[in-house]
Amino acid sequence: MSFPIADWPELPAALIAEVRDFVRIDHQADDDAIDAFLRSAASLCEDFTGQMLIVRSVTDMLPSRQSWQKLKRLPVRSIVLVEAIAADGMASTLAVEDHAIDIDSDGIGWIRVQHNEDGSRIRVTYACGLATDWEELPQGLRQGIVRMAGYLYANRDGVDAGGPPSAVTALWRPYRRMRMA
Repeated sequence: MSFPIADWPELPAALIAEVRDFVRIDHQADDDAIDAFLRSAASLCEDFTGQMLIVRSVTDMLPSRQSWQKLKRLPVRSIVLVEAIAADGMASTLAVEDHAIDIDSDGIGWIRVQHNEDGSRIRVTYACGLATDWEELPQGLRQGIVRMAGYLYANRDGVDAGGPPSAVTALWRPYRRMRMA
């Protein structure tokens, strides 16, 4: 189980303005709707690419094993905390000598528990994401998010123009990380 424990950071006004320019509207009355569409488009981008876009804190619950285990989200920036979770739900921070961590060149985080005496679970908290803010996001991803938000805005009344623009997937595809199950 893996889940972000921090929400999307605030969207910059410039990003909302990009969508307004893209869909050719000159008022700010729909900025709240555009904000929501941008967040949906960014979530779709994360799902498509298999990578978190903006650095946020994530927590994974994993079995306590002496073999190396992958963290579930990509790309890992830092592993902040490793806790043992006992059968009664009590958490205790694992000492540095009781576990090993690694982040490889592909941004995959790894964890291994040195001693597995009680068979408990571990909770790993880590920072994950491609960029620290929206301005630092690669241009192809950002442009795809703007186009997708524009598409969602233009089709908000349920009129479907034949599916999302293929330009969106073309912009996102170079960043896609596939995982084998």
